[in-house]
Amino acid sequence: MRHTTLGSSAVPVTGLSFGAAGIGNLYTPVTTEQAAAAIDAAWDASIRYFDTAPHYGLGLSERRLGEALRARDRDSYTLSTKVGRLLEPLPDTGEALDDGFAVPATHRRVWDFSADGIRRSIGESLERLGLDRIDVAYLHDPDDHENEAFEQAYPALERLRAEGVVGAIGAGMNQTKMLTRFLRDTDVDTVLCAGRFTLLDQSALTELLPEASARGKSVVVGGVFNSGLLADPRPGATYDYAAAPASLLDRALRMDAVTRRHGLPVRAAALHYPLRHPAVASVLVGTRSADEVRDTAELMARPVPDDLWSELRAEGLLPGDGAL
Repeated sequence: MRHTTLGSSAVPVTGLSFGAAGIGNLYTPVTTEQAAAAIDAAWDASIRYFDTAPHYGLGLSERRLGEALRARDRDSYTLSTKVGRLLEPLPDTGEALDDGFAVPATHRRVWDFSADGIRRSIGESLERLGLDRIDVAYLHDPDDHENEAFEQAYPALERLRAEGVVGAIGAGMNQTKMLTRFLRDTDVDTVLCAGRFTLLDQSALTELLPEASARGKSVVVGGVFNSGLLADPRPGATYDYAAAPASLLDRALRMDAVTRRHGLPVRAAALHYPLRHPAVASVLVGTRSADEVRDTAELMARPVPDDLWSELRAEGLLPGDGAL
């Protein structure tokens, strides 16, 4: 397995990483015991990079991840969180639930990419995590806040890195254009690109990944299942959080037929595909149970034959230049 690092973080990152949105009760509840078991299973599978955010469950993900990691050797894993949304307390809302996460609506999210907001966000994340440092801090979804992100938030992260408060800095988004600008115009260590370098969407190949390679920067790839279609291609599956168009469903089913001829489900190929590019440091997968972690780790451990990629290209299901 190829080893790399995320910027100045000294911990090698290999292959598979743990996305902690699920243990923040994304869509449905996860018990404290289930969350701890998922993190334990990840550790047992030699996963050593864990990613979270204040956004995930109004801080629940950070609290659970910090509690599970606190007793482990701090130099043996990499932890990332995100900035850009502050959590402001709300009055008692009784039975009201947060939108998207099955947690009480005790706080509201406030977009804040100001320098003060970034520093406050990091301080509050450290409190929730109960850890002594954050290895990687990402600007989280600054799509509609581009000027503030570049003029205030990024310089604030750069100062925090210089002070040693965070180890490495970057941005995490579901698009490639602004991430490419971060690579080109700033000194970020890494970027997290979700959903734009998958078996169904190779848009990151146009500019983002070449830019990262040229500058010696690493890319973490998330959303490799495009929110569900590549995990289980079937009628009714979702693609980027909406019903999958018929054309994409047909393409995913054709891919699944090819991979199964080689003894693998398409989700195995979806996990392996991004790591074929030398700029990709890790594939970040959201998991919410020990069983999901073990299944994903087992698929990542299975070799994918070169003939599988050749057949996907021959059938017009992947770019035909043979580069990946």
